[in-house]
Amino acid sequence: MSHINVLDPGASPLDYYGFELRRHREAAGLTQRQLGDIVNYTGSLVGQIETARKLPTQEFSERVDAALGTGGLLSRLVALVMRSQLPGWFQQVAELQARASTIYCFEMGLVPGLLQTEAYARAVLGVLDRQNLEDRTAVRLARQGIFTRAEPPVFWAVLSEAVLLQETGGPGTMRGQLAHLLSLESDPCVNIQVLPFSAGEHAGLQGSFDIYRFASDPAIVYTEGYGSGHPSAHLDTVKDCSLRYDHLQAAALPLKDSAELIRRVMEERYGDQLA
Repeated sequence: MSHINVLDPGASPLDYYGFELRRHREAAGLTQRQLGDIVNYTGSLVGQIETARKLPTQEFSERVDAALGTGGLLSRLVALVMRSQLPGWFQQVAELQARASTIYCFEMGLVPGLLQTEAYARAVLGVLDRQNLEDRTAVRLARQGIFTRAEPPVFWAVLSEAVLLQETGGPGTMRGQLAHLLSLESDPCVNIQVLPFSAGEHAGLQGSFDIYRFASDPAIVYTEGYGSGHPSAHLDTVKDCSLRYDHLQAAALPLKDSAELIRRVMEERYGDQLA
C-alpha cells in the first residue's frame, strides 16, 4: 500500500491547493493517472501538485476545473499560490501591484518584471542562483496576470536606453524581449517610453523606482535593494518621486519614437529574426 502524504490545508496556499485538488479528484472517483489522462498531463505531475511539491499553472488549473466541475475554484487559487511563493519582502509589493489602478515605473538597467518574457525572466533570476529556477520564473510571470483582469491597471514605464543595450540571456532572448515590448504598442493600458542617453543628466539618477496609485488609497512609492524592498506612503516622498517621474517622462522620447528606437536596437544589435 502506497504512503499518502497528508497535507495541512492551513499550512500555505500551495498546501490548500493540493488538498482541494485531491479532495475533488477523489470525490470524482479518479486516480491521479486517470485525471492526468483527461487533462493531458502525467499522473506523476498531478501527484506532485497534490503533495505541494510542484506549482500548478493557470492552464493546468483551468483544465482540472473543467474536468472535475469545480466551478473555477483551482483557477482562482493560482494567483494566491503564486504570490505566496514570492520572497517574503516582495509579497506586499505584489499585492500593491495587484490593487493599483495606475503603475508608474522607472528602470535604469532592467526590463520591469511585469513586462519580462519567460526567457528574459529566467536569465535575470538565474544569476548566481539557479535553484528552483523554473518555479521562480513561473511565479514572476504569474504577476503579469494583472493585465488580463477585467479592469487592468494603466502601466507607464520609462526605461533608460541602457535597458535595451544590456544584453541579458543572449541575443535571441533580447530579440524576443524587445519584440514583446513592441507588441504592446497597441495596448492603451501599457505605455513604454525610452529615456535616451542623449538626455544627459536626469531626475532618475538616484535609481529606479515605482509609484503605485489607487482608486481610494494614498499613493505609494517603491524602491528596491539587494534582497529587500522599501514601500513608502510618506507624502513628501510621494511628492518628490511624482515630480521626478514627470521630469523623466518629459525627457524621454514620445511613445512612437520610443518604439522606433526599440525596433532599431532589436534589428541592428540583436538581428531582426526571433530565436
